Amino acid sequence: MRSHSRSSNWLATIILVAGIGHAGAQSRPLVGIAAFGDWRADEPGLDRRIRPEDLPKPGATRSVANGPHVVPRPPTAIPQVPAGFKIELFAQGLSGPREMRVAPNGDVFVAETGPGRIRVLRAADGDSRPSRNEIFASGLNKPFGIAFFPSGENPQWVYIANTDRVVRFSYKLGDIKASGAPEIVVAELPNGGSHSIKNLAFTRDNKRMYVSVGSASNDAEGMGSPIGGLQSWSDKRPLGTSWGSETDRAGVLMFDPDGKRDGILATGIRNCVGLTVHPTSGDLYCSTNERDGLGDNLVPDYITRVNEGAFYGWPWFYIGNNEDPRHLGERPDLRGKIVTPDVLIQAHSASLGLTFYNGKMFPSEYAGDGFAAQHGSWNRGKRTGYKVIRIHLKDGAPTGEYQDFVTGFVINDSDVWGRPVGVAVAHDGALLVSEDANGTIWRITY
Repeated sequence: MRSHSRSSNWLATIILVAGIGHAGAQSRPLVGIAAFGDWRADEPGLDRRIRPEDLPKPGATRSVANGPHVVPRPPTAIPQVPAGFKIELFAQGLSGPREMRVAPNGDVFVAETGPGRIRVLRAADGDSRPSRNEIFASGLNKPFGIAFFPSGENPQWVYIANTDRVVRFSYKLGDIKASGAPEIVVAELPNGGSHSIKNLAFTRDNKRMYVSVGSASNDAEGMGSPIGGLQSWSDKRPLGTSWGSETDRAGVLMFDPDGKRDGILATGIRNCVGLTVHPTSGDLYCSTNERDGLGDNLVPDYITRVNEGAFYGWPWFYIGNNEDPRHLGERPDLRGKIVTPDVLIQAHSASLGLTFYNGKMFPSEYAGDGFAAQHGSWNRGKRTGYKVIRIHLKDGAPTGEYQDFVTGFVINDSDVWGRPVGVAVAHDGALLVSEDANGTIWRITY
């Protein structure tokens, strides 16, 4: 859908409202150059597959700064979803809602990162709007990740990943306000730089806590040289571990539930924002923002399973053995040791929140598939992202394909009204989507 004038913009908005969804036109996924595309080609039900061999050379297009112009949501603007689905406004007037997690009783915990608080929205199964809207805790430092512990029907704690530490609140099922002050679990996390938000997740057996920490920079600018030399540094640390200003960054850290450090799970993951464990397989997944500055279609963001001891390339390599031109020849020892991510996503989409569908409302073919929020590009000539995608899994493993699922947040080449961040499965099986540009949460039913 193209919009080149004010009148056509409003026509586009009317079209968004008139139809609940689109069926998706093609039976095979878009591949190659066609899979890259931009917002104008987005359509619910459209499948894509980006393969490592499809990637252009660095600098094939110039790198541009093209940040979005965020505008108020037009009163009639409603996102688009596939045929058979319905989307409606669940909550509005929030202050930058980001990550969401659903308690066993159905309460929706929402991180409002900027104001430093966690909000609770309560809605009975089937309700299209919450009946309660309360602040669970405030005075936090850029909170993002939320996790209930232990898993199951009777958690005792709510863990919150602040930008600088992990804390937990004592919790009894149904609490809508914290009963006391937070307890510090991890006293210090790497902080500052480009990527401030942290996420966390627990293994299904509740024995290990994972915490994702993004890089301090785009491409390790200012990292310097390792103390004692590269060989000495590498011999004593996990494969691909960064140093200096990037120490303990661009990867996933491991702790026990009480905060005792257990090492580094994986390295070379520039900014794992969406961190979650698959409810069936138990695999840990990252939804990852890759680096900027190499052109419109480099480097693809990605969603991948994260294996212990694995190295995913940042900053020296990307998507396998592709060497970053800004680090040519620096780490020949790492060539051939880089794990290629499972699902490559249009570059600069800013893949954020991630969840896996474990509800009963959607058709059976959705069971176990992923949903990821794409916050939207700033480093691309024509916008990508600004949508929610579905990650296809088969026999418990990603196929490499993904599908546009929720679109319609972009008005024209300049203006956007919505930037998706969080995704969560509600107690009744609906899918919830937060966006932080206009402070809304959307509810998708089938």
